[in-house]
Amino acid sequence: MKEIKPMKEGKVREVYDNGDTLILVATDRISAFDNILKNKITDKGAILTQMSKFWFEFTKDVIPNHLVSVDPADMPEYFRQPQYSGNSTMCKKLNMLPIECIVRGYITGSGWESYQKNGTVCGIQLPEGLQESDQLPEPIYTPTTKADLGDHDEHITFEESVEILEKLYPGKGEEYATAIKDATLNLYKKCAAYARERGIIIADTKFEFGLDENGQVVLGDEMLTPDSSRFWPVEGYKPGQSQPSFDKQFVRDWLKSNPDNDNLLPDEVVNKTIEKYKEAYELLTGTKFTR
Repeated sequence: MKEIKPMKEGKVREVYDNGDTLILVATDRISAFDNILKNKITDKGAILTQMSKFWFEFTKDVIPNHLVSVDPADMPEYFRQPQYSGNSTMCKKLNMLPIECIVRGYITGSGWESYQKNGTVCGIQLPEGLQESDQLPEPIYTPTTKADLGDHDEHITFEESVEILEKLYPGKGEEYATAIKDATLNLYKKCAAYARERGIIIADTKFEFGLDENGQVVLGDEMLTPDSSRFWPVEGYKPGQSQPSFDKQFVRDWLKSNPDNDNLLPDEVVNKTIEKYKEAYELLTGTKFTR
């Protein structure tokens, strides 16, 4: 069987050209602070893929998405090999928009650090007296640029997102910027409400969008996974402190506490991470994870 080379490789994903569609493979690599770590997290790619599939189906009434199939039988023979089972998505080709659409429903992480300094998050003024991990009065939209591998995303205002898109699509910048902002907030509100009923707080997350051949805005990439979101357990949630996490915040915290880490995690952190990913998947979907 002839090997197929990816047309593009990201920190944790590989993209393959499949004619009218793409094959998106979520690997078991893990990244943090824009660095790819040396460890592999077994089954991580499959969990991300299956969780995204769940959310795409759950939100298809909110906005169209790029999902075609995650069934290997629908894909070329090369992707029926064991290493691609469960972690590969056939999806529509989109012209991806160069904006990371971040939504924050709770104040934590870099947002909390910023708020402590000047009462703002990404330039948005917030009420006085908020505690760490407090729920915000309303979710806020804080987009960033979409950096190349090895570079850092930069926070931008909504107005700057309009300017970026206007340069690419003259006469359409404000329309597209507004569409992705509205979709981001609507997706978050629907999914956060559902997740809370299942025992998970979605503190923040990011979405990515593209345009189909008709110029329609379509949701792409991954969706509401532990790689792209902060998931906290509802049980024991208490503002005024950091929260235990179902996502890779566990990895980030260890790296912060161990700066001389050489991008290598100890086995106990790797094992704890995959346990948390599986637990989040099973709580949200109501099904046992199987590859």
